[in-house]
Amino acid sequence: MAPQVDVSTLSKKLIMGYQGWFACPNDGSEPNRWWHWFRDNSTPDTSNLTVDMWPDISEFGSDELFPTNMTNPNGRPAALYSAYKPSVVDRHFSWMQYHNLDGVMLQRFLIDVQQDPRFKNFRDQITVNVKTSAEKHGRAFAIMYDVTGCNQQTFVDDLTADWTHLVDDDPLKVTESPNYLRHKGRPVLGIWGLGFNGPQYTATLAQANDIIDYFKNNASTEHLATLVGGVPYHWRTPLDADSDSKMDEAWVNVYRLFDVISPWSVGRYVNVADANAKINRITQDVADLSSRNIDYMPVVFPGFSFKNTAGNQNHPLNEIRRDGGRFWWQQVYNAISSDCTMIYGAMFDEVDEGTAMFKVVANQQNLPTSAQETLVHLNIDGYLLPTDWYLHLADAAGRMLRGEAPVSALMPIEPGQRSN
Repeated sequence: MAPQVDVSTLSKKLIMGYQGWFACPNDGSEPNRWWHWFRDNSTPDTSNLTVDMWPDISEFGSDELFPTNMTNPNGRPAALYSAYKPSVVDRHFSWMQYHNLDGVMLQRFLIDVQQDPRFKNFRDQITVNVKTSAEKHGRAFAIMYDVTGCNQQTFVDDLTADWTHLVDDDPLKVTESPNYLRHKGRPVLGIWGLGFNGPQYTATLAQANDIIDYFKNNASTEHLATLVGGVPYHWRTPLDADSDSKMDEAWVNVYRLFDVISPWSVGRYVNVADANAKINRITQDVADLSSRNIDYMPVVFPGFSFKNTAGNQNHPLNEIRRDGGRFWWQQVYNAISSDCTMIYGAMFDEVDEGTAMFKVVANQQNLPTSAQETLVHLNIDGYLLPTDWYLHLADAAGRMLRGEAPVSALMPIEPGQRSN
């Protein structure tokens, strides 16, 4: 088993995002509904899927799984898990420990906290599950707020109040955990979604200034934090037709108030050659920030598929191919060879957008029968991969980041390839 992770620093860490947002009817939670598996709590069948990958649930117990209206090849109902169950999250963290992964940033969507106490309570239970499992398995964890779609009028007050709730209230008290991640002497707190371009990103420039100033300077001592900013990929460059940012000089100055900047690159590379062509953006970001004593945490992702989540034909299945892990590995290599000392992995359990790194179904014939043409399986690009292939790659990447293995553009493990 992997040793206890050093939680005193982000340096030399590969930290993955953890959604933990999957719920099912009869799972014991207050929503008591399908959430993030099927569209709008609709009939749990193939036509309503909002995920593009299917988790490997072969290790799960019957009390952790909930039947859908879909059918497995063996004729039994296809089932899915609820993260509300502590044993489910514990299993995920046991995989992290087995594969020597550092830990996660638990995503906390402010809109859930603002709009519906049932979903706030659900999120709280997931937080307790993560805290307990991180402590049990010696992994690090931290909170990352996603402010997408939040109520603009109450954004600052709601975010500060919720952080106070997480820090002060039982059974949460996240920063009292010996496994809560710290950096530069303070607990790590991520804020994702400030200054992105689009109507769902509502926080204003003034609010962004206020919230950063609060967590860095104005909060009481126990609520101060080292801030990781999940910012647009084009966070410091002029607007263009492809920009995801409201970027102007004022927003750039706001981003430079973060202690750590982490530009969102999912979808910005489409293959290995594209990732290599854009490596200069990483080197320029590092150069810009190093003289300002700001850390840089690039985002890497294994692939992308958004067909079922989008619910239309604008996104093809398997939109950005994984290429047996080579696409992901090249991004990791580019980051480390560009002197990045920390990396954010998108994501551990994100089957919605097809970026999941945890165990997912590898073979098409093991998918629910009605969804075999509408879900991405690990072998879709012509490789013979085990369900935990990307956990093995993440283990190898962590060793490379920590200096325990040589920095190499070649994956240290090779996927099997079909003969036909």
